[in-house]
Amino acid sequence: MIAIIISNLFRRRARTLLTALGVGVGVAMMVGLLSLSQGIKDSAAELIHLGGSDLGLFQAGASDPTASVLPESLAERLKRSPEITAATPVLLLVEAVKQQPSAVLFGVQPGSFFMRNMFYLEGGPPRGAELAVGEVLAKELHLTLGSHLAVDGRQLPVVGIYRTGILYEDSGGALELHFAQTLAGRTGEATLFAVELGPGVKAEVAGKRLEKELPGITAITTPEQAARAGANGALIGNATDVIIVVALIVGGISVTNTMVMATIERQGELALLATVGWTPLQVGALIVGEGVAVSMLGAAVGLLLGVLGSKGLVLSLGVGRLVSPSVTAWGLGKGLLVGIAIGVLGGIYPAWRAVRMPPLKGLARV
Repeated sequence: MIAIIISNLFRRRARTLLTALGVGVGVAMMVGLLSLSQGIKDSAAELIHLGGSDLGLFQAGASDPTASVLPESLAERLKRSPEITAATPVLLLVEAVKQQPSAVLFGVQPGSFFMRNMFYLEGGPPRGAELAVGEVLAKELHLTLGSHLAVDGRQLPVVGIYRTGILYEDSGGALELHFAQTLAGRTGEATLFAVELGPGVKAEVAGKRLEKELPGITAITTPEQAARAGANGALIGNATDVIIVVALIVGGISVTNTMVMATIERQGELALLATVGWTPLQVGALIVGEGVAVSMLGAAVGLLLGVLGSKGLVLSLGVGRLVSPSVTAWGLGKGLLVGIAIGVLGGIYPAWRAVRMPPLKGLARV
């Protein structure tokens, strides 16, 4: 039967190719969105542990964690919590570097654990109107000690090059908190609080308690929470579900149309198979098998396009340091399963039509 399926697919190569491409586009969109969604989760894990923190405190209801606004004075209340050993306000400056818009700058208090966790390859921490940059950003923009970088229109001297092992930090730079606030016109404000917990304190438990004690605060302790907190992650998750449904519907209709046409053209052949002993189940399995085969061919093309397309999209938008597509075995498997499902759905009606056709009627067309 497999040999017959392959032969029938090659019999109408153009039709098979066009149907497979239709299925492939749907699978590619789904795989691309799944890889981007996983990439957002991976990036969110780094956002939680900025500066080596155990959890991050953000404004509840913010459209995106980077758009959070909290009062710097919140630090005094956090210091009174017995579960917290240190809490430092952090102000994120996004798109402040025109030469590299995706670079994030961190306004941090001097002497905080956030600043201490930066290992300086050259120079040291910034003071006043000075800037320290991560090694990734330094390499990309060819920055060295004494170089100047334009930040929100001001030329700041580079006094340190650091490494933390966290992509967000190593691809960005650090400023003194008060200078960053002045530069952004946000005196007394922070984007988040990086929190260090005491020994044995679980982040999730401490986070829930802090949310109860501090109205308007969201404690993010897991990558899933960080991804859900951002509108982008939620939109991608919803879009993926929609694409799966659309792919099943459109792909199923496309495969159904192709298989119906193939069944009509091959009525004599199918009738002949029935007269030589093929059961209705075998004839139906042949039709469904052809539908699954063309869909799997499309799914294979879609998996390749999805992986390459997601990487190309991130590079074209210039956000590779913020979100890196992460292709997982489950993401690829999901794409393949959708392809198989399209084939099965698209082959059911043509198979039902084929097995109900009287053999004599089909033989009359031979």
